[in-house]
Amino acid sequence: MMNTQVASREMFLTDLVNQCGNLEVANSKSAAYGLQDLREAAREYVLASSFPTVRDEEWRFTDLSSVLQIPFHIPQSNQSKVKLADIIMPVKNRDDLPLRLVFVNGFYAPDLSTVESLVLPNLPLDFYAGNLSNVPEKYQGRISDVLSKHRQQTEVFTALNTAGLADSAVVFVPANMSIELPIHLLFLTAPGASPTMSQPHCLVIAEPGSNVTLVEDYATIGNVPAFTNAVTDVVVGENATVNHVRLQREGGEVVHIGKSAIEQSRNSRYTCHAISLGGKISRHNLEVFQRGEATETTLNGLTVAFGEQLSDTHSVIDFNHPHGTSRQLHKCIVGNKARAVFNGKVFVRKAAQLTDAGQLSRNLLLSPRARVDTKPQLEIVADNVKCSHGATVSQLEDDELFYLQSRGLDLERSRYLLIDAFAAEMLNQLPILGVAKMLSTCMAIQA
Repeated sequence: MMNTQVASREMFLTDLVNQCGNLEVANSKSAAYGLQDLREAAREYVLASSFPTVRDEEWRFTDLSSVLQIPFHIPQSNQSKVKLADIIMPVKNRDDLPLRLVFVNGFYAPDLSTVESLVLPNLPLDFYAGNLSNVPEKYQGRISDVLSKHRQQTEVFTALNTAGLADSAVVFVPANMSIELPIHLLFLTAPGASPTMSQPHCLVIAEPGSNVTLVEDYATIGNVPAFTNAVTDVVVGENATVNHVRLQREGGEVVHIGKSAIEQSRNSRYTCHAISLGGKISRHNLEVFQRGEATETTLNGLTVAFGEQLSDTHSVIDFNHPHGTSRQLHKCIVGNKARAVFNGKVFVRKAAQLTDAGQLSRNLLLSPRARVDTKPQLEIVADNVKCSHGATVSQLEDDELFYLQSRGLDLERSRYLLIDAFAAEMLNQLPILGVAKMLSTCMAIQA
């Protein structure tokens, strides 16, 4: 029986890697980035790796065995007939996000995007937002340096994404440039004749002294089985600021595995608002690496899971230099028979003296069968630091529900107000008001 299971896991990865090998690089400049060598190195890593199981410490709460039963198909190009009217925007007023890049099944869809079609008076000429094949030549060397870091793989799904790297969203903000308008990066998975697997890749480079706000948005068209395996690289230059919203709102039959790798240089500021609403199984690996002293990192997370959803967040903040600061608050709202997982690690190396790190996991269970597994974690080698962590798990208080009902509200409305108040601390910090309103409405429907 065990040999059969192992063979099934190996066949699953082998099939996907072979499909990745058949992808044609949608980039006439692929040689400039060394994509073929990069993909081949990743392919070898995947073939030498094993599919994660609950026996692996990092995956012990997330069972992916059901994924092995589905024969996923990786599209060879953007052949979907998606229309603009099919896209469910995260805001009602599309003018709130006028800069939009759309990728369908991992491939750039210029007809659905607006960055190239809009002429905005406040948009600097040297700023670039588009796909990999259209990157200006003067930025190609910098992008090649960032992509080359994927030669050293440490995780199978990230390597699988690299093995199929045929296109990528690219945002390049030159030094000392501030982009006032938020950039909407929309990654759609569109159904095909068989269950579809898409592997979007996103690369963001904020050069020294720059400022940019991003909305990284994952959605599906229709409620059909699909697999999204996404990787995002964010490089925050010295004294640069990146405000990053990551929104996962895919359909109820979708498996979503996401990786965000952030590098912060000296005196840089990075804020991530990671919101997870959709998916049958979802997992977000968020890794922040400090590459210089006096960095500021803020990680805000909100997981909302109902039905039989499983939502898993694993984060790492790695301090290697002194005077770093981080604040992390992750909240989970879990109802019905759903399950949420949070594992947040903060590493403070010996050189990272005078680090100030705070981490808190707060969780709200809405039914007796809902479950949350939370594990804030500190590993400190430095001896002059200020670090703290904590976790709480609670339920809706009967006294609070009774109070609201005594003021004329019914039970359903009372429950929603308390849930909304619990989430408001996270939603109110989002840099785009329309996104916060949409998320509040989605929670009202689910709750």
